[in-house]
Amino acid sequence: MASAPLHSKLSMNLGRSHHICIVEDDCSLRDLLAQYLETHGIRTSRMASAEELFAGIGAGVRPDLIVMDIGLPRLSGLQACQQLRSNGDDTPIILLTASNDEVDRIVGLEMGADDYVGKPYSARELLARVRARLRNYPPVSGRMDIGQASVKIGEHTFVPALRRLHRGHEVRALNAIEFALLAELTGNPGVAINRERLLSVSHVSEGSALIRSVDAGIMRLRRLLEPDPANPRYILTVRFQGYMFVQQASQTPANS
Repeated sequence: MASAPLHSKLSMNLGRSHHICIVEDDCSLRDLLAQYLETHGIRTSRMASAEELFAGIGAGVRPDLIVMDIGLPRLSGLQACQQLRSNGDDTPIILLTASNDEVDRIVGLEMGADDYVGKPYSARELLARVRARLRNYPPVSGRMDIGQASVKIGEHTFVPALRRLHRGHEVRALNAIEFALLAELTGNPGVAINRERLLSVSHVSEGSALIRSVDAGIMRLRRLLEPDPANPRYILTVRFQGYMFVQQASQTPANS
């Protein structure tokens, strides 16, 4: 089945059903997945490359979620994910990977992905992951109420209501995991929060419950917020306990 033109898919965005971009270079897999999701009431745009995804976004396509293969030709799924986040795009992203290597999955999370599914995958499992992400976007699992005041973190300002970080005129959109982690930490300043609790607030499906993904999310936040991520001043590691946010920069981050 041929992919529908992007402009025709864009015209369908006026409907109420969710819209997903499926970025997969294997046309058989792409069409089978699209057909399955469409039978469950989810509209899809089918794309064979990251370049086609960016062209669609540039033309006005605004998906509710992106399902993207890591092993895309030319620009990989990981590179595309990183570029989207660098552009301030906070659309939830589920990566598809043929690798069972935990390191590859951690790299995907570090690049800003919200979830991953290993190939070969069950269409029912992927549908469950998709629905879970759509239900929780934007996420509200952190203890900080998104209606509460912004939080000053060094040169940055965390704005929960917009799910963004501001620094001067620069604005950085946070993905689902980054937001949930930062909301939980800033909502409990000076309190050490263990990884299990941070995992529970930042993930919505048991299949994505990989404890190291918390560390990956913290690493991304430190790269965004800390003057020296290797010696954090605001998001500290508390040995044997987890992580802690301090409003005022710590001068002696001994457990960083």
